[in-house]
Amino acid sequence: MTAPAPKSPVQDATLIASGRMVIDVEAKALVALQARVGAEFAAACRLLLACGGRVVCTGMGKSGHIARKIAATLASTGTPAFFLHPGEASHGDLGMVTDADLVLALSHSGESDEVLAIVPALRRQGNLMIAITGRPQSSMARLADVHLDASVPAEACPLSLAPTASTTAALVMGDALAVALMEARGFTADDFARSHPAGILGRRLLLHIRDIMHTGDDVPHVQADASATAALLEMTRKRLGMTAVVDAAGVLQGVFTDGDLRRALDDQATDLHATPVSHVMGRTPKTIGPDALAVEAAHLMEEFKISSLVVVDAERRVVGALNIHDLLRARVV
Repeated sequence: MTAPAPKSPVQDATLIASGRMVIDVEAKALVALQARVGAEFAAACRLLLACGGRVVCTGMGKSGHIARKIAATLASTGTPAFFLHPGEASHGDLGMVTDADLVLALSHSGESDEVLAIVPALRRQGNLMIAITGRPQSSMARLADVHLDASVPAEACPLSLAPTASTTAALVMGDALAVALMEARGFTADDFARSHPAGILGRRLLLHIRDIMHTGDDVPHVQADASATAALLEMTRKRLGMTAVVDAAGVLQGVFTDGDLRRALDDQATDLHATPVSHVMGRTPKTIGPDALAVEAAHLMEEFKISSLVVVDAERRVVGALNIHDLLRARVV
């Protein structure tokens, strides 16, 4: 089925006005919703906090799409949750629900046949239920242990048929629950990162220097009495743009970088073959520990305009090295 063509050319101003009208209607719906976040909302939060199992989010049609998103938000913010399709639940998927789980059911009308059909089975199993509907007198509202009123003054759809403001209100109510629970549990950015290991925040909060640094023979290093030429060869072989300069015990004495090489070449009196690297190296290099977060290395490089770092232990022994390309490969920057 193809979309009907407009009856006549539509002016840009008409399209803009329509879009602004939708936003205005939905904004007013959310303002009205805020006033209804009270004792029932707190009761719903307490049921969710006391739940020893998972939160089973369910709904049909557009409400199902919203329920699926709420489940994802809950799961990523410290409240284990999943979406259950009410139609499939009646054909075996109800077996995924344990007696320790709590049900969060969504329906704007509160009369969704598919959801109401599974309520008796859930009740027999002892599951508590929170309902988010747009009708406080609906069947689902009456059957729920806690009802959250997500009614709206009007839909943004000019025909008042397509769920628009009502689905927005239900989604925001779900977000409000998730954030309230998140704060009540003391959920931190580290906790969030652990459930998002592939995301940018996860990499920034979970990836440590030891996970990406070069180690062993891949770490460029020379003894302090080595010539500047030897340091240049080591730096070239290891391709990190610098080499660590260490004493016999492997303790860092300084760093010889591309910049140090350029300065030495600018000084015509410097003979790279005869000059010890200790005479031309930087003596106060920026370093980092292996247990630091990779994002800390990125901050150091940005702050001091450098492209590589030596990794040292508590006794300043060299244990690794990395440069900006390692951070780029790890997608930290």
